[in-house]
Amino acid sequence: MISRKTIEACLDSPDSEAYRIICDGQKVGGVILKIDQATNHNELEILFTAPEVHSRGIGYGAWQAVEALHPETKVWETFTPYFEKRNIHFYLNKCGFKIVEFFTTQHPLDLPPQNDEEQDGPDEMFRFVKVME
Repeated sequence: MISRKTIEACLDSPDSEAYRIICDGQKVGGVILKIDQATNHNELEILFTAPEVHSRGIGYGAWQAVEALHPETKVWETFTPYFEKRNIHFYLNKCGFKIVEFFTTQHPLDLPPQNDEEQDGPDEMFRFVKVME
């Protein structure tokens, strides 16, 4: 479950773009991107679909739409928790990302705390990169 705090933090950036995923007239998910127009190294911050529409190709279709929206992108980057096997499969086997880094307590993801609080989220994360042709 993605926390509201995480979603709001992603939307706070002036480089953020947010989209709803609609299927058969119903809101079934969303995407938040961070677009760096100077470098064209962009980040997929959040992509989610409702559990009742999993395994129907909706997430993959949304990802294809994202790539079509930003053909100037040189590199896409995203993160997912180590325990999210479904996400790992999706990014590796469906979308063509590669795992380039694994964050643990011995190799922490160094993010500044938000509002002097602990960082929201799991301690162990994969970082994925997709280099575009």
